Amino acid sequence: MDPRAWRELPFHERVRQSCVAWAQQGYGTPTVGYIFYCLKVGLFIGIWLVACAYTPTLGSPSEIAAWWLEPLAFQKAIATSMLFEVLGLGCGSGPLTGRYMPPIGGFLYFLRPGTTKLPLFPGLPLLGGIRRTWLDVGCYLGLLASLLTVLIHPLPGAEYFAPIAIVAVLAGIGDKTVFLAARSEHYWVLCVCFALTSTWIAEAKLVWLALWFWAGFSKLNHHFAAVVGVMTSNSPVTRFRWLRTAIYRNFPDDLRPSRLASVMGHAGTALEFAVPILLAVGDGGPITTAGLLLMLLLHGYITSNIPMGVPIEWNFVMVYGGMFLFAGYPQVSALDLQPSVLTGFLAVTCIAIPLLGNLFPERISFLAAMRYYAGNWAYSVWLFRGDSYRKLDQHLKKSTPWVLDQLDRFYDRDTSATLLGKVVAFRLMHLHGRALQQLVPQAVDEIEDYTWVDGELVAGAVLGWNFGDGHLHHEQLLAAVQAQCGFTPGELRCVFVESQPLGRRQLSYRIADAHAGQIHAGSIDVEDLLQRQPWPRQ
Repeated sequence: MDPRAWRELPFHERVRQSCVAWAQQGYGTPTVGYIFYCLKVGLFIGIWLVACAYTPTLGSPSEIAAWWLEPLAFQKAIATSMLFEVLGLGCGSGPLTGRYMPPIGGFLYFLRPGTTKLPLFPGLPLLGGIRRTWLDVGCYLGLLASLLTVLIHPLPGAEYFAPIAIVAVLAGIGDKTVFLAARSEHYWVLCVCFALTSTWIAEAKLVWLALWFWAGFSKLNHHFAAVVGVMTSNSPVTRFRWLRTAIYRNFPDDLRPSRLASVMGHAGTALEFAVPILLAVGDGGPITTAGLLLMLLLHGYITSNIPMGVPIEWNFVMVYGGMFLFAGYPQVSALDLQPSVLTGFLAVTCIAIPLLGNLFPERISFLAAMRYYAGNWAYSVWLFRGDSYRKLDQHLKKSTPWVLDQLDRFYDRDTSATLLGKVVAFRLMHLHGRALQQLVPQAVDEIEDYTWVDGELVAGAVLGWNFGDGHLHHEQLLAAVQAQCGFTPGELRCVFVESQPLGRRQLSYRIADAHAGQIHAGSIDVEDLLQRQPWPRQ
């Protein structure tokens, strides 16, 4: 695409060209972008190695073969992961999440009073409100301090994990963003296990099995085939034209998923079910070995694709944890749990919440429900009339400039705008994004008068973290932004689309004006979306 010519085209033609470009090139991330992620993984592993060096019963990196399957090494890996994520260094960082300069948010926001937050209970005294207070900063600092204490302590026992479990909840009550950024559905749950029992291998196995199982379960719908296409087109290791055209029905005229994409999607879903099943029934023999090999295949494939959102460190932890738990302790079964408070806690976090999250996705974060990379997520589109998006920079305290301004440090404005057109294409290439062809015209009369911004970019700039959870940029964030920016009627319109619930055929949606509130709501049949191309009709 020629950037200057692209900006002069009508909206529907710009979108069509962006979708075709995505199918051929993905986001088009420069090689240096991937080097950034490789260096970040090296930093992550280095922190863990240093933390293990503080433990006399473990040892130096040169002796890793002798200690990597020790329980303390695993516990320090979990503390390292939680610290890395809650600092903003893990998921949701770098250019593949719309962060260019600076490449992270996280602590740049969570340590700064006055930044926007999303409290669990907005009206709660002390921890409520829409702006971060020194108490919120204190809770966040307490979480960081608790995690660092575990990392540097030579022999951290249960009493060192209890503060993590408590302070993470307090920080999450003050700002849901912090709790989600810590990947609490995984790491916080394990810290609770470490705090309540010294024999936690079975409990940790249950967490790992749940993560795999519910990730597969969430893909039992029509959405995942489109994810395969989007991910394959963006992968730095599948740059083969024949493959990138074969995953679409008739490139470039029909970009719905091909039979090959559907087969790949079904194979991926089967793999995510096979891994937990084999590892659950295995006892260290050939079945366990088969499960571990499939686990390496699963996470190796995900990591090599470097998906948008870049949960790279999380995938490394899943592989390490799988080897530690199922190769290191095959004699312990995940079913070896005695009735206790901890067992009830795990029943809620690993079974009840994920199940309810699939049945009622509008009520539960897709992270808490473990519905990873299924393509069936809540999302939003924010439509700013003219340059009204500048109000975010003028009235909000934040550490991240407007995304176009970040890109302007590297490209001219025409190229920057064209690159952001790829973000629009990313959303529309997914099955759920095709609902916007119907919803955007209901939100605004003339799209050419508005700047289309994905809610992920808004959340990243305003909250300091984003990782695919549309509930971070729905009405609660809109209300917080409006209270500080004061958009006039029609100046900011938002389209909020929810996930498809298990067993139902519709996606529900809401259209809201920042000043006037909700102006329309309804639902769209997913079967209708299957017939649509990603780009809107003229």
